[in-house]
Amino acid sequence: MRQTSHERVTRAALRPARALGVVFLLAMAGVQVASGLDARPERFTGPIVGLLAACAVAFAAEAWGARRAAAAFGAAALTGYAAEVVGLQTGFPFGAYSYSAVLWPQVGGVPVAVALAWGGMGLAAYAVAGAVAPGGGWARVCAGAGALTAWDLFLDPQMVRLGLWTWAQDGFYRGVPLSNFAGWLLVSALVMLVVGRVCGGSTHRRGLLVLYTVMAVMETVAFAAVFEPPDLLVAVAGGLTMGAFAAPAWRRSWRR
Repeated sequence: MRQTSHERVTRAALRPARALGVVFLLAMAGVQVASGLDARPERFTGPIVGLLAACAVAFAAEAWGARRAAAAFGAAALTGYAAEVVGLQTGFPFGAYSYSAVLWPQVGGVPVAVALAWGGMGLAAYAVAGAVAPGGGWARVCAGAGALTAWDLFLDPQMVRLGLWTWAQDGFYRGVPLSNFAGWLLVSALVMLVVGRVCGGSTHRRGLLVLYTVMAVMETVAFAAVFEPPDLLVAVAGGLTMGAFAAPAWRRSWRR
């Protein structure tokens, strides 16, 4: 079928966003590799998260347009930030925890990088949910909440290991309490809802799926073979759980 002039113009307009997404993705992967080889990997956390956020926004712009991508990222980041502020003050919904001074700058006691992480991976998880549950509705919200929470099986053990935050009481999963994951599911569902309000039933493109998959693979390899000491429990738990969302997302994406 011959493309219309409007379709050709639209595709051409999307190419810079896709190219930027690839550049940011490669840069993020390179910085992650560098952090694994450095004696103080916590210094790389801010740059990694910044590149993650930039990559997500670029790929989201390819999928939804620049304006809606920026709005969706902002909505996800602000939702995560608000939940962190409430969590620090009340212990709800994650449990009692506190941030160290390593991640800077901080606003209201919450590192800016944390809000950026909610925004970046929130968009990636929403894209995964869009592929897994293309019909939308609560199925998409639940799939996205699960996909985003799956990432925290890597994130929390890593950040605790680096001394970026601490829990008031040790939990069953590498010192992380069960309440944290219940809170992540709740906040992640809110993130899916606010992103959905901005993006609606818009079709997705594969850039955000690539971002989610790359994060899953790199975290699995890091915990299995790079970090000292390695942690096979986290590598397996996080890898299998993120993979359980990424695999069907790719399968259904390729069928379209």
